[in-house]
Amino acid sequence: MTKTGSGYLARLRQTLAPALSGPAMLAFLPALTLATFWLGGETALLAVALGLPVLFAVVGGFSKRGRGGVPRDSVTGMMLRDGFEQETARVHAECRDGGLRSAVFILELDDYRELTDRHGQEAGDRIMQHSGAQIVSVLRQNDTIARIGDSRFAVCLAPTLQLDLELCIQLAGRMQAATEEPVALDGTTIYMTSSIGFCQHSRAPGTTSAEWHSAAVAALSEAQGNGPGGIRAYSTDMPEHAGGRSNLREEAAAALESGQIQAWFQPQICTDTGRVSGFEALARWLHPVQGLIPPSTFLPALEEAGLMDRLSQVMLYNALVAIRAWDDAGVKVPCVGVNFATQELRNPGLAGRIKWELERFDLPASRLCVEILETVMSDQPDDVVTRNILALSELGCPIDLDDFGTGHASISAVHRFNISRIKIDRSFVMKADQDPEQQKLISAILTMAERLELDTLAEGVETAGEHALLAQLGCGHVQGFGIGRPMPFDQTLDWITAHEAKLQDAPVIGRRTP
Repeated sequence: MTKTGSGYLARLRQTLAPALSGPAMLAFLPALTLATFWLGGETALLAVALGLPVLFAVVGGFSKRGRGGVPRDSVTGMMLRDGFEQETARVHAECRDGGLRSAVFILELDDYRELTDRHGQEAGDRIMQHSGAQIVSVLRQNDTIARIGDSRFAVCLAPTLQLDLELCIQLAGRMQAATEEPVALDGTTIYMTSSIGFCQHSRAPGTTSAEWHSAAVAALSEAQGNGPGGIRAYSTDMPEHAGGRSNLREEAAAALESGQIQAWFQPQICTDTGRVSGFEALARWLHPVQGLIPPSTFLPALEEAGLMDRLSQVMLYNALVAIRAWDDAGVKVPCVGVNFATQELRNPGLAGRIKWELERFDLPASRLCVEILETVMSDQPDDVVTRNILALSELGCPIDLDDFGTGHASISAVHRFNISRIKIDRSFVMKADQDPEQQKLISAILTMAERLELDTLAEGVETAGEHALLAQLGCGHVQGFGIGRPMPFDQTLDWITAHEAKLQDAPVIGRRTP
């Protein structure tokens, strides 16, 4: 009896909900109330006024659902993953049966987690609202868009007769440009970038809409692996989208021990001389089958497996080997920076191990730059972390404060830990040559660093305009894709040779006088 009653109620809801919540009901509501009063007087009008909301609630009219009963995201108002999968299945069938064309795009905002950590979830929600509206502005009316993750959107194009690869790339570029429009947030300007992967229906693997969607996700992973702001179309030689986290942890652990995860090196340039002032060692996983796997994929897996300390050992060894090799080749590389996270800094034997490794390679401590995140100092580090950082500084290792401006470190902490250089976060550098507000922030940081007698390095430099501005403002060093991308050691010698050759004809960029 209960089962029958429940089924009847469900059918009643399914029948009445669209009728009560649709535009037709809204159009006839004034006429209905007028007729009720005309025929039954005030008593009948009162009964209808009280009864309609109750009936609306019973059939689910107040549930957070959009058109057709599809659940909606409370922040952007867009459909969620389930609704998108249903719509993708419908478009997939229509393209298959009618010989039409479509494509699925997966777009993810770069560095969204860092944004929310720095500015709060409310700011993240505003960015998502803005980005969603911007993407909608470049789509057609019948295209489908959904929010399928914290920082991820999915788009399925309405079936059409003509849609080639070039048109898909152009649309991806327009969506990407739309999300890069600056957003005013709490007195500052936020610039976002996005990565996009897409798959055309005609190139989808398998025969199901789920495989079509997974192919677009795989293309997104490929785009993210090639730096922020990437666009990739799915091809059959891409790896399938990752499986379970446990498998990834096991595979990453095995890759670390087998030598697949190694240090790649990104150059740093002195703005006074234009010459190489150092390299930063960055972990990269070159998979024998899947190719380059992005750090955002394997670093969390290694952290979950408790292998970050082992990773630091590998990175340290690779960095010292590289320094010796550069020295033997007669190439001048003053120092190499190696990142140390909180988990590694909690190892009581860290300073002793680094001292032993430096002596083993017969290198002075000044050649090894220890990079720590600003959050390490702002999170009230324990005694072991404090002792390790001070011991490394006393050993002679320069201490770089990474991602400066994102962790709210105090000036007293900068002095307490003997910081020698601050690395200005890429969020301050991005498009700084076009934004006066960004320039003011950078100038303030550089002025503070000068008063504290600290050296400075700007991360994320991608354009000649940003490079020139930072040099004029007095930033000591620059690093980013505009200077050089991370590369395996065997490519660094050629890169240095080519860079030194360019310096012969390069103009001198003078610093701005006060």
